[in-house]
Amino acid sequence: MTLPGFAQQDVETEPGVRIRAHVAGSGPPVLLLHGWPQTSAMWHAIAPDLARDHTVVAADLRGYGASTAPSGARFDKRAMARDQLAVMAALGHERFAVVGHDRGARCAYRLALDHPDAVTGLAVLDVLPTGDVVAGVDAAFALSAWHWFFLAQPGGVPERMILADPDAFFARYVPDPAPHREAWRRPEVVAAMCADYRAGATVDAADDDADRGRRRIGCPTLVLWGAAGPLGRAPDVVGTWRRWAPAATGRALACGHHPAEERPAETLAELRRLLGRSFSPTENDR
Repeated sequence: MTLPGFAQQDVETEPGVRIRAHVAGSGPPVLLLHGWPQTSAMWHAIAPDLARDHTVVAADLRGYGASTAPSGARFDKRAMARDQLAVMAALGHERFAVVGHDRGARCAYRLALDHPDAVTGLAVLDVLPTGDVVAGVDAAFALSAWHWFFLAQPGGVPERMILADPDAFFARYVPDPAPHREAWRRPEVVAAMCADYRAGATVDAADDDADRGRRRIGCPTLVLWGAAGPLGRAPDVVGTWRRWAPAATGRALACGHHPAEERPAETLAELRRLLGRSFSPTENDR
């Protein structure tokens, strides 16, 4: 499934890595990054409206959806962020806002940390920083988010088990499985998802620990999460993010883990407020 009215464009970001981008609209550029186990189709209720007055780029993460990555490619968020920086540069956008959900939000905040001159505004949907999550793991988290530890197992074990019935495994995690089934039935996509979680449990957590208290996100930052989702149990979501992004603001919405699909009108309104204060146009972005 493609986003209606969006053109597809593939960008090679490094040898063997090709990122599929869906592009529409004109105006200040906004990059949308999906979560696990989805594709950029998750933005279907928001992206067309946003494209009325923005250039919207909805990209599939490395190895997800229609994006590709060779066997043995890196899946740490630093590498995945560089992909998206290259995509936006190839499309003519040196500065842009970025909105990420779930794994896409982890790529998005790493992009803001590593490339602050490129990111004019950041929105993270239903996540806490990876390092904070790993440091705070308890029995309740392990039971509710057991897939974090399952997918990170080495030796191809989760890949083999998932591919016995990928629809049964993945469909429980998304509001609408239909747009994503074709992708998650492919062995290379399942392998990429597992590599993503292995990196999250190791390299990404270590990168966050190295940056904790030393680097900050300076651009306007919006934090949204679902009151009925996993962050509904977190004691201070905005406060946690303010340790990374001092100007962060945000709130819980009356939904689960997928604000952009469960509460699209409210999510869109919040994003528009963020975008209204985050973008300073340059010649390259006109």
